[in-house]
Amino acid sequence: MADRRLQVFHAVAKHGSFTRAAEHLFMTQPAVTFQIKQLEEQYNTRLLDRGHGRISLTPAGQIVLAYAERILDLSEELDSRVAELTDELAGPLNIGTSTTLSAYWLPLLLAGFKRLYPRVIPRVWVANSQTTEDRVAARELDIGLVEIVSDQPTIERRNATRDELMVICHPQHPLASYERLKATDLLGHPFIHRENGNAIRDLADDFLEAGGVPSADMTICAELGGLNAVKHFAAEGLGFGIASYAAIRDERKAGTLAAIPLDPPLYTPFELIIPRDKFRSRLVTTFADYACEELARMAEALRAEA
Repeated sequence: MADRRLQVFHAVAKHGSFTRAAEHLFMTQPAVTFQIKQLEEQYNTRLLDRGHGRISLTPAGQIVLAYAERILDLSEELDSRVAELTDELAGPLNIGTSTTLSAYWLPLLLAGFKRLYPRVIPRVWVANSQTTEDRVAARELDIGLVEIVSDQPTIERRNATRDELMVICHPQHPLASYERLKATDLLGHPFIHRENGNAIRDLADDFLEAGGVPSADMTICAELGGLNAVKHFAAEGLGFGIASYAAIRDERKAGTLAAIPLDPPLYTPFELIIPRDKFRSRLVTTFADYACEELARMAEALRAEA
């Protein structure tokens, strides 16, 4: 258990208010003030400046906050590791995921895992695959679910499954009449592209180049950082995008989007990545094993549905 004074100080610094920190910690404001006073007496310096209705950190306070965050994180990890000795998986699990995986796969995955281990607390950060990979390599995240094949030496990767990428567009779009689409068929049509660092952007560019279409020859109508934005633009008839089958299955069933396979077929890999760690927690290992098995099962169910 971390020092209570550090917990209180961290809450005051993050909330910027003694009152809000007291509410968050279910304490009285005088009790919060007393804990801060004790901490300042221990270090014999002011940690917080109080003036004009605002609270700010002194230089010493900034140092204490940085260490407090590390100590509190380690305290949570300690609680989780000790709980594992009693055969009860519990505690926070920090997961990074791409927007495609977060749209369909991850909610089902986490719901199943929570039913098995109700005391686990998933914390999810959504970003593009490259950002997620970098954060796992830096040990800021316990696990990443990405659509790129990692080659970073500090990362252990597991191939979970794959999903087919398709052209998506309004049902009345000229491309919707095709059974399959080659790279050359896409020339001249406004393309709703993804942002730099997005795995599907890289796969789409590789597909076009392999089909004899330089990316510079495409008519780009937008570069969007979110899957929902791409789907909205396509449904409004503003152009075509490229997305995974699972991510557009609901819109396809509802008739708001058409989905056309590419020729040759194009797939996005789903990779689970974790830091290389000799003393990896059982929680991380258990989730990694579960996620790989469950993603493969979900992908098989999707293929059967198609």
